[in-house]
Amino acid sequence: MLKGFDRLFALLATSLSAQAVLANEQDVERWGVNMPQGVTEVAQTTYELHMLIFWICVAIGALVFSIMFYSMWRHRKSKGYQAAQFHESTVVELVWTIIPTVILILMAIPATKTLYDIYDTEEEDLNIVITGYQWKWKYEYRGTDVSFFSSLSTPKAQIDNLQPKGANYLLEVDEPLVVPVKKKIRFLITANDVIHAWWVPDLAVKKDAIPGFINDAWTRIEEPGIYRGQCAELCGKDHGFMPIVVKAVPQAEYDAWLSSRAAEAIKMRELTAKTFTFEELFAQGEKVYTRTCAACHQPNGQGVPGVFPPIAGSKIATGPLNGHLDIVIDGSAVNPAMQAFGEQLSEVDLAAVITYQRNAFGNEMGDTVQPVDILNFKNKQ
Repeated sequence: MLKGFDRLFALLATSLSAQAVLANEQDVERWGVNMPQGVTEVAQTTYELHMLIFWICVAIGALVFSIMFYSMWRHRKSKGYQAAQFHESTVVELVWTIIPTVILILMAIPATKTLYDIYDTEEEDLNIVITGYQWKWKYEYRGTDVSFFSSLSTPKAQIDNLQPKGANYLLEVDEPLVVPVKKKIRFLITANDVIHAWWVPDLAVKKDAIPGFINDAWTRIEEPGIYRGQCAELCGKDHGFMPIVVKAVPQAEYDAWLSSRAAEAIKMRELTAKTFTFEELFAQGEKVYTRTCAACHQPNGQGVPGVFPPIAGSKIATGPLNGHLDIVIDGSAVNPAMQAFGEQLSEVDLAAVITYQRNAFGNEMGDTVQPVDILNFKNKQ
């Protein structure tokens, strides 16, 4: 029995810790066991509805238990009371049917209005496609050339307890989702591999990301700020390392950011046509490998025995180039843990990381892969 209570208390402590981590650093003091009030109109309405229903339930509970305890005390056997014998009282049946029905109707009116607001995604100012991957998010701004992946940026040393944990431990990313304030933003949410869930409590947005389906949600943020969330669906071994960061900025700042990202996309297309030296590819490939591949295959390329195969001396990295291109671009049908990186990485990064894998960790194949080789391989499929 004591072990059961210990487990229950541990689960409660874990839940409360997770809620506290999700709070904005400015609002940590006000956090407890309640849900956040949020920063959007829908979030505030949801919070007020939650509190209304909560206090209704408290009042009902207090009334019912007060009557129950009073009745037990007032009509106890020691005072000579005998249990009444009656059945099928029409009045009692009507009372305990009509009163709860009225209460439920009164609760349903504000709840229905709130749900209607939550699902009203029309007349949006901006559409953003959100795609969940194991274990990162891809953001695409509809009507533009801007798209990018957002991945966890918490240093591995903190995760391994080699450094003190930062204020936003496991809730920081390399590329936040940037949005303008005072605009209605519609999110089109899906997934590439397994079921994820895009959840930002302060925005009152939580939607499942399901492969082959598109769910939508919306938000309108009134004030600039940074709002954090995470994947809320158990999506694999690194589920806890899939955070979300939304950065809301004034319209002018957003326009400048969008223009700079569009210019980067044009530059990347130009780089695809460039022929790089071996040294350039190797240096860039090392960066891509560290950021994308090292978590599974390890920084030294030795992999994890029985889980992730090594790069050093592997049949893929030292075998025919087409086989290496195929598994990196399209993933492995035999081992689902090996994702398809054809959409996740640019042609330049794909060429660089494959060149690096074929010439690092003692492989020394001596060949190079150019971005145009990646494009040709994709076009032949």
